[in-house]
Amino acid sequence: MADHATPNLPSRDFEATSRFYGALGFVESWRDGGWMILRRGGLTLEFFPYPDLDPLESSFSCCLRLDELDRFYSACKAAGLLEKPSGHPRLNPPRVESSGLLIAYMIDLDGSLIRLIQNG
Repeated sequence: MADHATPNLPSRDFEATSRFYGALGFVESWRDGGWMILRRGGLTLEFFPYPDLDPLESSFSCCLRLDELDRFYSACKAAGLLEKPSGHPRLNPPRVESSGLLIAYMIDLDGSLIRLIQNG
């Protein structure tokens, strides 16, 4: 196995988190009372319980580096995520940033910022 990193993100409610990400194509590969792992192809997200988290004050984030950003973004929209400037959950559409990278943004139901980055 090659070296890799797996984001660890908060969840106020594992069931709600599993449904939210399940609509985006993730499936549970592990869950107990203290940890949950979701997978979608080569992507893995791990969640820990944080029932008292205020999503409006969350500073958690991660990057998903995607071979097909447009396809994943379309799946987010098909799951009912809306493009809007504030609130959560929400999407911000892909754009080429000053870095030269094509990046979109998703805020999940717990206020975590998920950067969606097109692989170069």
